[in-house]
Order: sequence, then structure tokens, then C-alpha cells
Amino acid sequence: MNVLRWTSCLLLLAVSIPIHAADSVSVYTKGGANPAAMACITCHGAEGEGMGAAGFPRLGGLSAEYMKKQLTDFASGERANPIMQPIAAALSAEEAHAVSTMLADKPWPAVERVGRAAAALGVGEILALRGAWERNIPECVACHGPGGVGVGEAFPPLAGQSTQYIAAQLNAWRQGARNNDPNDLMGHIARKLTDAEVGAVAQYFAGLAEKGAGQ
Repeated sequence: MNVLRWTSCLLLLAVSIPIHAADSVSVYTKGGANPAAMACITCHGAEGEGMGAAGFPRLGGLSAEYMKKQLTDFASGERANPIMQPIAAALSAEEAHAVSTMLADKPWPAVERVGRAAAALGVGEILALRGAWERNIPECVACHGPGGVGVGEAFPPLAGQSTQYIAAQLNAWRQGARNNDPNDLMGHIARKLTDAEVGAVAQYFAGLAEKGAGQ
């Protein structure tokens, strides 16, 4: 009897694993159980690659914990976005966890790890690698890592996102529509940037992913 019970448990476990995996794919491609939780694939692409021209970010390869925090903040209204707020609010905790974990397993584009020691010529490159300390603006790579590849769960990759998306987020921090980072660090930085600087630094990081690694 014990052998039969053990065998049954193993069979149930084997069946449950692909069902759980399929749920995450289903949430991404078809949406959540609540009809208001629209399919992620509509805006973020078949592999989570995003739709740069439309300003929809790449999700594939982001930290799962970072994505779960953003969904939580959208749902609570701490991070404002007219598209994402109702979708995040309609996702269950299990659905948010499943889809974030699935997306985190996807690859991020290869990026050259340009650090502070590299030459910096243009406005965007100077801000990214040197900052503007006379205005208390630290270099972006100090928190987001060489080449803007991201650091841990709090500082997401910048290279790999589109110019449109990076600029939109900097402007959201400037305008107060986004303030969900520790101590409003990005808000303090973004509010000191000019329109031209926002565009320049966004274009710089977006261009790193287009160049790839080792170029």
C-alpha cells in the first residue's frame, strides 16, 4: 500500500509541474482569469521583447522580483499608468508570480559592459558614465552597472530597452507619475535633467544593445 501511495504521489507531481508551467504561458498569451487582466503578449511581444516604437518595454530577462514589485505598485496606484494599472489590479498574486518567473527565465540582449573608465564624448554618454556631479547627478552606471546591464532586484537593465521607453520613464519621474523607487532616488535625478539630456541618455543606453557585446 505504501509503495502504491508513493507511486501515486510521484505521478501527481509529474503531472502538476507542466500544468503550472502552462499556467504562466497562458497568463502571458491569453490573460488572467479576470477578463480585465489582458494578455501581456499584446503589448510586450511574443517573447517579452517589447515593442520599442510604441514605448512598451522589454520584459523577457528582467528580474522576477523587480517585475512582481512593479505589478504590485501598478495595482496599488503607487506607479501610475493608465494601461497597466487595471491589468495589474486584475491579476491574482499567483498569476503575477507565474508570469514574472516565466519572463525572468528569458534571455536579455548581450551588451558591452562600458564602465566609468571608458571615454565619454556625447551628452548622453557623459551623463551615463560621468554624471553631472556639479548638479548632484551621479553617473547612471554607478547604480545600473557597466553598460546599464542592471544590478540585483532594485536597479533594472537600461541597455536593451528602447529610447522611447527609457525617456518616458525619466519623464514620469520628472512629473511625479512614477515615484516607486527607494527614497525617490530617480525622481531627484530626473528632475535635474533637461529635455535634451533625457533624450540623449535614453538614446545612449538603447544604442548599446543595438551594438551588442564586444563591439
